[in-house]
Amino acid sequence: MRGFLRPAAGLTCLFALATTGCSAEAGPAPEATRTASPQASSDTSPGTAYAPYVSATEASGNDSAGSPSVYNLAFVIADGSDCAPSWNGTAAVGDSAVKSRISALKEDGAKVRVSFGGASGKELAETCSSAAKLAAAYGEALDAAGSSLADFDVEGDALTDSDSVELRSEAIALLQKERSGLAVSFTLPVMPSGLDDDSVALLESANDKSVQVSTVNIMTMNYGESYDGDMGDYAVTSAKAAQAQLKEVFGTSDATAWRALALTSMIGTNDVDGETFTLSDAAQVRAFAESKEVAWVSMWSTFRDQECQEGHADEDDALTNCSGVSQSSGAFGEALGG
Repeated sequence: MRGFLRPAAGLTCLFALATTGCSAEAGPAPEATRTASPQASSDTSPGTAYAPYVSATEASGNDSAGSPSVYNLAFVIADGSDCAPSWNGTAAVGDSAVKSRISALKEDGAKVRVSFGGASGKELAETCSSAAKLAAAYGEALDAAGSSLADFDVEGDALTDSDSVELRSEAIALLQKERSGLAVSFTLPVMPSGLDDDSVALLESANDKSVQVSTVNIMTMNYGESYDGDMGDYAVTSAKAAQAQLKEVFGTSDATAWRALALTSMIGTNDVDGETFTLSDAAQVRAFAESKEVAWVSMWSTFRDQECQEGHADEDDALTNCSGVSQSSGAFGEALGG
């Protein structure tokens, strides 16, 4: 997914959400112990939750549309070339205005998930020199937000950088040893054919380091110019392909694989010409997710969940602060929130 700096463009411990008896120190669990119990996870409520991406620094009037149970705070990245966490490279994680913003999001009982990475800037794993320093940077951001939910949005060059992939896995494993209640998700690009080899390699790295991951969140968006059909259908096709991969690679059941999956769509106009995710697509994705008991659905993003205003071309950009389609404010949130 885009960031805020510029317009953008057999595993066993992986499913802590749906397994029992798996710890950072444990070896492979026997197949018989792989039982589905997604309600045991602390990152979502039972059933399909709604967890939109929001700006950590600026409030939107559409944040609460759809009654989110979790807000994905975008994005914590490196402060320049230093191993120091910051919000979008512009605000310290302990910034008082950001803390007030987060407190407001939590007022009605919602949780916040800190999302590390995104499409812009440097992910911390690309700048920190050791797993211990990286884990400390991640922990600093989580503490500042008062969160036990961590999402790692890995895409672009960061996804193909094997060194940072390994370092990130080591750091998350260290962090989970220190914080037994830390729920981890990975947000990864997807195609209608499923996850690519780099994404699978990242998940294998996490497993090799005994990281316990509750959810794999697939970005059902920006497939390419050759995909000019129905975006709702593409999202469903992508989800089915990814779920089949998870079932095969992780050696788990249909139900467990679905409950360890999350879906994030880019509402309205996408970064690729010809791709437009409509309100009917949102309703389709929500209905499909509920039918499969997918962990959560999300969107990029609440501050885009409004119609661009005619005559405001200098202020409105369908790729940054509005959707580019005809809608009422908050309509995508209502559709995806069910």
